Order: sequence, then structure tokens, then C-alpha cells
Amino acid sequence: MATARRQRFVRATLAWLLGAALVLTLLSSLSYELFFVVSLIGLLVVVELTAPFRVTPTWRSRLKWLIAVGLAVFGYIVIRRILAILPEGVI
Repeated sequence: MATARRQRFVRATLAWLLGAALVLTLLSSLSYELFFVVSLIGLLVVVELTAPFRVTPTWRSRLKWLIAVGLAVFGYIVIRRILAILPEGVI
């Protein structure tokens, strides 16, 4: 049963990643940063939608580290974008 849930999680994540790449390609907006942000949002959505009610398996508890790293990279991307928008001499 745990294997079926894990496979469902992996399939949903892969479907989101492929769908995001396809949509971004069709919109001619495919970049590493945008794909990463959309993929992180998808990962967070899939994690929440597939969360068990009672017992958390070990493999799901390891996702916290992946999410933490993803949020740190997201913060870095946001800071880089803000610094690119600000005029020179503000900071």
C-alpha cells in the first residue's frame, strides 16, 4: 500500500513537471528560473494533496529537506530579481 502511494506521488510530480515544461514551451517562456519556480509550486501542491491523514511514512518526512532547499533557492531567485529591478545606487 505504501508503494502504491509513493508511486502515485512520483507520477503526479512527473506529470506536473512535464506539463509545466510543455506549457512554458508553448508560451515561449521556458527558462531555468521560471521552470524551477513552477516546479516548486507543483511539488508543494502534490505534497499537500497526497498527504496521509494519520501516519507519515519515512520517505515523506525526508521531503522536508527537499522543500527547504527549494525554498532557499526560491528566495535567492527572488532576491536576484529584486536587485535587477532596483536602480543603481539604491543599495
